[in-house]
Amino acid sequence: MAFEFYPEVGLTRVELFDKISANMSEKRFRHVQNVAKSALKLAERWGYSEPRKAELAGLLHDYAKEETDATFIQLIEKYQLDPDLLNWNNNVWHGLVGIYKIQEDLGLTDPEIIRAIEIHTVGSAAMTLLDKILYVADYVEEGRAFEGVDAARHLAYEQDLDAAVAYETVHTVAFLTSKHVRIYPQTILTYNAYVDQLK
Repeated sequence: MAFEFYPEVGLTRVELFDKISANMSEKRFRHVQNVAKSALKLAERWGYSEPRKAELAGLLHDYAKEETDATFIQLIEKYQLDPDLLNWNNNVWHGLVGIYKIQEDLGLTDPEIIRAIEIHTVGSAAMTLLDKILYVADYVEEGRAFEGVDAARHLAYEQDLDAAVAYETVHTVAFLTSKHVRIYPQTILTYNAYVDQLK
């Protein structure tokens, strides 16, 4: 299932794809299409009532991923966001700050989609079904090839979406600690909220 018109942005599928592809590399464009496909599958599997929103969230989640640091800093200042964001980088910014770029460029106003995109990399202790769908779809999309992805897909599609959120978060935290880099506090809150789902 794919949708031909997205009222949330007032664009046809062709128009939306043109705008998205113009804002990212070919590789990134393939990724967002894969995430959209995964989000649709997860929406169907877990009974999300608005699959179009799941697909659109997947298509838009990395819209700002290839913006410059200067663009993100300007957006943080323009919208008077938490000054602590200036201490982070693109990995955090393209979700938490990128939503403002998406709203400016595409006119997206749907709060559920905006929220899912906002937290798709850092998660949250309180996640809606769409939040979980996008968070997990980004991790398990068919182009991903890393150790543990098959286990993540099995959890996501066959067993339990909350367990898939937990698995992703546990492995993300483990990866970041192995690199000796700081972890965004909201990711730790996500870890604490979901880790028991793996027991």
